[in-house]
Amino acid sequence: MTTATVQGLILASTSPRRRAMAPWLGLPVVVRAVQVDERPQPGEAPRDYVRRMAAAKAAAVEDVPQGWWVLAADTAVVTDGRILGKPRDPDEARRMLQTLRGRGHWVFTGIALRSQEVLMTDVVPTLVFMRAYRDEEIEASIQRGTPFDKAGGYAIQDPHLKPVARLGPEPCYANVVGLPLCRVWRWLHRATGLPFPQLHTRCHEAWGYRCPFFFPPKG
Repeated sequence: MTTATVQGLILASTSPRRRAMAPWLGLPVVVRAVQVDERPQPGEAPRDYVRRMAAAKAAAVEDVPQGWWVLAADTAVVTDGRILGKPRDPDEARRMLQTLRGRGHWVFTGIALRSQEVLMTDVVPTLVFMRAYRDEEIEASIQRGTPFDKAGGYAIQDPHLKPVARLGPEPCYANVVGLPLCRVWRWLHRATGLPFPQLHTRCHEAWGYRCPFFFPPKG
């Protein structure tokens, strides 16, 4: 039996992708920009890093009204145990995209959901396999400016580069975009009884993605 209520979400992020996705939960959303120290700690594992960052962002939001929940997230692209951040210049973007090309890597998104009474944190992993795009395609992506505000230098939903060949077991397209909404909804449902807002339909409408947990395989 749930006792908490949810009136709306305070999104502790200015990411345009998260700002677009958060309203899919069917709740009012208010955006709050927060400042936290994003430097990894010595020897910190990528999973621990994204969880800590999400929790820190959620904690940085002050004056949370009764019935409102704070939602924060942090996404890392990880290959060979190393976090690939947002490229700072064309050379770094080129190296990142060349490193990821034609192979698999992990995307970890740390999420934090906080009310006045509780703080919940988790990490959602997704295995991503990239296609073998050509050098000319990398250069065209750099010319468009696509890599520079994205972890790993790419966006799964990029209609031009289309960098991803497939997702691994337990796929979550929204997680690779930066906000695993089904996991967030499960928390809110358990805490408040929030009805399921047909998130798989929103993913399909936005990106043409047929979530295998909802859509049966064709044929």
